[in-house]
Amino acid sequence: MERAPINGTTLNVRIDRVAPDAPWVVFSNSLVTDLSVWDGVVARLSGWNVLRYDQRGHGASDVPTGAVDFDILSDDLLAVMDHADVRRAVCVGLSMGVPTTLAAFGKAADRFAGLVLMDGMAKSAPAAVETWGARIEEGRSLGMAGYAKVTAERWLTSDAKAEALIAMIASTPFEGFRACATALQGYDETAVLPRISVPVLLVAGLSDGKIPETLRGLADTLGARFEGVENAGHVPCFEQPEATAALLADFLAEVAP
Repeated sequence: MERAPINGTTLNVRIDRVAPDAPWVVFSNSLVTDLSVWDGVVARLSGWNVLRYDQRGHGASDVPTGAVDFDILSDDLLAVMDHADVRRAVCVGLSMGVPTTLAAFGKAADRFAGLVLMDGMAKSAPAAVETWGARIEEGRSLGMAGYAKVTAERWLTSDAKAEALIAMIASTPFEGFRACATALQGYDETAVLPRISVPVLLVAGLSDGKIPETLRGLADTLGARFEGVENAGHVPCFEQPEATAALLADFLAEVAP
């Protein structure tokens, strides 16, 4: 891993190359996780160069000093690809990584060979201002250690991996969480959807509230495939990496050059 000056900040980046001519897959993490949320999936992939990074305010990336929106976060994604000399890739976005990925596609569609949209939405939910305002207040009042515990309970279907997820969330700086949670209060990347002509896979943990229903509808809109992951909530790549990797491997095999 390396901390690199990217797009006016410093981002933590990990590049795993298997071969100079291998195709690329890029992963974009969710709110209050870091690039390690993909470890179990990446370990089960083969034949692909892998690019991961911590979105700003998360992991070992710098904390924003001002407001953040998906214009900035999508510029980060494209700049990370430039840094790693990745001309074109399949991009996998988790939760907050979904609007990050869609916004980046809207700016540079030619950079993407396919999209995997996991447990995230193209547009803020109607009550997002209130919901994320309450979550920010939870983080402030409970501290990130306390917020991590309640969030792990929301996201996971069992306690098997709770300790590791709690540690990951708790390590997120509050200001990084607040900046990106504020961005989630009001975004809309739906204008990008009619422009998507590359293959798309929609994935959701089947225990992630209304998200599976939302992504099934989005799959119908895009003419894409939806796949649900059993025994998983909001972070199926972390909770059920084997099943998630199998879905991703099948999709990558379809879009590989």
